[in-house]
Amino acid sequence: MANRRLNLVSCICCALVLFSSVISLTALQNSLAPYVPTPQPVVDKMLALAKVTADDVVYDLGCGDGRIVITAAKKYGARAVGVDFDPQRIKESKANAKAAGVENLVTFIQADAMKVDVSEATVVTLYLLSSSNAALRPILTKQLKPGARIVSHSFKMGDWQPDKSEIIADESGFTRSIHLWTADGKIRP
Repeated sequence: MANRRLNLVSCICCALVLFSSVISLTALQNSLAPYVPTPQPVVDKMLALAKVTADDVVYDLGCGDGRIVITAAKKYGARAVGVDFDPQRIKESKANAKAAGVENLVTFIQADAMKVDVSEATVVTLYLLSSSNAALRPILTKQLKPGARIVSHSFKMGDWQPDKSEIIADESGFTRSIHLWTADGKIRP
């Protein structure tokens, strides 16, 4: 009897592990990149490279904890929108915006970045994988008005060459690349 009970418990545990693995795998498949926060010096450089001003509307696709959105609002007075599919990241972003005192300038949306309308953006920031950037490229180049800027931390957008790239060192001494493109009205598949 004890062996049967032990086997039943083992089966239930295995089922739970399998179920949680399926949920994690599904979340990863829906993700455009793993959550890795952009170091603050890189955030500052991305926004400076895009020449963000108070007249801009900044969208951060895959906003994580909201640091790019919050910095754009706090440092430049820009209106900013963060998009992330993870409800925990959105909750964290809202709390961080409240703590920074920029709630009136920022909005956070829990959504799939591939399905969000970014047509009001004058600046789009990304820290996604190269494959995700390439998948977003036709959407961004279709929706963004000429003159809108796209800034990516580390990853490029397929064969679309950046207008400018810079290498900076973060606080740990690791070098990071930042790439800037300017929308020109041409849709790039």
